[in-house]
Amino acid sequence: MRILVLQLKRIGDLILTTPALWTLRQHLPKAHIVLAVEAGSREMLPAIDYVDETFVYERRGENFHPWRHLLFRHYDVCLDFTGTDRSALFTVLSKASRRATFEWVQRSRFRHVFYNQFIASSVRENHTVDHYLHLLRALNVPLTGGEPPIRLHLPEWAPRKARQLLDEAGVSGPFILVHPGTARPEKYWPAGRWAEVIQWCESHLEMPCVLSGSADGHEQSHLAVIKTAVPALAGRDISGRLDLLTLAALTRSASLVLTVDSAPMHLAGGFGAPQVALFGPTNPFHWRPRHERAVILQSQGPVGPPEFRPQHPGGPMTEISTQAVIDAIVSLHVHA
Repeated sequence: MRILVLQLKRIGDLILTTPALWTLRQHLPKAHIVLAVEAGSREMLPAIDYVDETFVYERRGENFHPWRHLLFRHYDVCLDFTGTDRSALFTVLSKASRRATFEWVQRSRFRHVFYNQFIASSVRENHTVDHYLHLLRALNVPLTGGEPPIRLHLPEWAPRKARQLLDEAGVSGPFILVHPGTARPEKYWPAGRWAEVIQWCESHLEMPCVLSGSADGHEQSHLAVIKTAVPALAGRDISGRLDLLTLAALTRSASLVLTVDSAPMHLAGGFGAPQVALFGPTNPFHWRPRHERAVILQSQGPVGPPEFRPQHPGGPMTEISTQAVIDAIVSLHVHA
C-alpha cells in the first residue's frame, strides 16, 4: 500500500502529527509512507525516520520536485491533515483511490470535491495530537492502548553540535534552557520577568541558564533586554546559531526547559523533559505538552488537567506573574 501523508502546516503541527505517523507505521509496517511538509518544517524530517520518503513544498521559488513527484507517482491512499487549498490540490494529484481528510473540510465551497472520505473530529474539542490521530480512522487503524508518544529520533550529529555550543558557552554540567521567543509577538512574556526568573534559577538551583532563540530581529531585541538585566547571560546566549534538531537535542539534555507556547515547547514535550510552558492568547487545551513533568501556566493562573477546557478565552501574557513561574519550577523538584 502506498500512502501519501500531507502536513503542510507549521513545525508544531508536524511534531504533533508524529504520534499518528508512528501509529500508522505500527499498524501497516509494510506500507510505503511518504510525508509531504512545507519548507519551514524541512529541518525536522531527519527526526521522523519511520516514514519511507519525504518531499518538501516551497511556496516561493522554483522547486518543481513536489510537482514531478506527484506527476509520476500513484498512491492508494492520501491522508490530508491540512485541509487547505494547496493540500486539496496535492490530494487530487496523488491519484489515490481513497482520499481522506477531516469532516470540517466539507464546509468549504470547493475543497470538499477532491476527497471521498471525511472523518469526524472536532479540532475545537480535542487536543491536537488526538485530533490528528482520528484521521487514521480512514484506514480502520485502532486507537486504543493509551496516548501514543511524540516520536523524534535525533541523528547523531545533533547532540554533538549541541554539546559543542554548550562548551563554547562554558557550560559543562546541568543547565536550564530558556527559550523566550516565538513567531507571534503576542505570546511574549515581559523580558523583565524572564530576567527575574533566570536570576532566581541561577541563585536557588545553582545551574546556569542558557538562552536559545532564532535570528529574528524582534526575538533578538527581546533577548537583548533580558541580557541587559542579566549581563552574565551574554556568554551563554546561543540564539541565532541553532537549527531545529540541535535545539531538540538541547531540550532533551536540559535539566529544565522554560518556554512560551512555541516549537521548542513541543520539542521538549516530545522528550518528556522537565518543563514550564507559558500560555496567554493560545489555548493549552489544544497545544500543551501532556507528560507528567510538564507544568502549564496560562494567563488566568496555573491549572491542572481537569481545568483545561476547549473554550478557554485566553488573555495577555502579563497576567502570568514571576512568582507563578517560580512556584511551577519548585513543583518540578529540579536539582543540579
